[in-house]
Amino acid sequence: MRRTSEADRERLHETFAALCRIESPSGHERTCADWVTAELRSMGLEVQEDGSGAAVGSDAGNLFTRIPGRSPESILVCAHLDTVPLAAPVEPVLVDGAWENANEGILGADNKSAVAVALELARRLTAAAEPPPIGVELLFTICEEVSLRGSREFDASRLGSAFGYVFDHATPIGEIVVASPTHYRIIGEFRGRAAHAGVRPEVGRSAIVAAARAIAAMRLGRLDAETTANVGTIEGGSAINVIPDRCRIQAEVRSLDEAKAAAVTTETIDHLEDAANAGECDLDLTVERMFRGYRTKPRAPQVVVAERALRACGYEPVQIDSGGASDANSLQTAGFPCTNLADGTEHNHEPGERISAQSLESLLEIAITLVDEAAGDLATA
Repeated sequence: MRRTSEADRERLHETFAALCRIESPSGHERTCADWVTAELRSMGLEVQEDGSGAAVGSDAGNLFTRIPGRSPESILVCAHLDTVPLAAPVEPVLVDGAWENANEGILGADNKSAVAVALELARRLTAAAEPPPIGVELLFTICEEVSLRGSREFDASRLGSAFGYVFDHATPIGEIVVASPTHYRIIGEFRGRAAHAGVRPEVGRSAIVAAARAIAAMRLGRLDAETTANVGTIEGGSAINVIPDRCRIQAEVRSLDEAKAAAVTTETIDHLEDAANAGECDLDLTVERMFRGYRTKPRAPQVVVAERALRACGYEPVQIDSGGASDANSLQTAGFPCTNLADGTEHNHEPGERISAQSLESLLEIAITLVDEAAGDLATA
């Protein structure tokens, strides 16, 4: 049964299209943050912006607001303001019932769909004749697309909610992420010795050859059902006739099993060190755990509420494990229960990114239903 009016749905699409037109790649969220802040303040809400921008290299901070309810209980809805880098301006158009970018670039449905839903949820709740049965906290984060930097800086002790949700998994609506991986980033910088490649190659020490030897020895791709590894970038050299004295690679390891993630990371480091020694190169290593994984119990309160809300909106819930991460990882690590729900986005991070009008409208229906379903549980807790 629809909980939204035609006017609600029309305004949702207008809000979504307006958000997509605002360029907000990670680190440059200021214009989007100001637009969202203005919308929330027009509803009579107080918006607080934290100082995380300076810490993560962004021109904006995380935004936080509360919508009071009739009871002191509340739930959180979280969405991120940033997108991956833009290859073209965004001009949202409806094609065969779905939003797409008219230009050859991303649409930004990841995660502007969730931002639009959070804003329209707030508009509905603040415009009602009486407060909602429970309160709703809204968190809009920055730099999610760069290893969750914004949410990692957010002070989760500010949250008063029992649990929360993000809509940030680009799969069919109905899927509930109950496990997400631990992620390590490994940066290896090889330093060899430059020499003329045609005159004195013998005295050179190729940093690129050392890096290639390390990569060739690594286990990459899907290692098992829980674990993946990848070398994402390699940079080095200066000219075709110079033995390269510098080469930098960036790699990652992810696993739903934290011990496996650590073990494969150690293995990767060993290959880098062995290759540097074999190539008579120096090696500078930077290893960082970017975020910690989590596994939610199948009958955790927020999962049960989500399943009921999804069924009420006509979707059969399915619990899944994911190799991706979201702001839920940061909040879970901080001790706050949070669950990532699929948003129906297709081809996120690709020029063909799209989301159907039906999926966008369903997300708002689900968000409204989550508040009602959670109210019943929290009132009797």
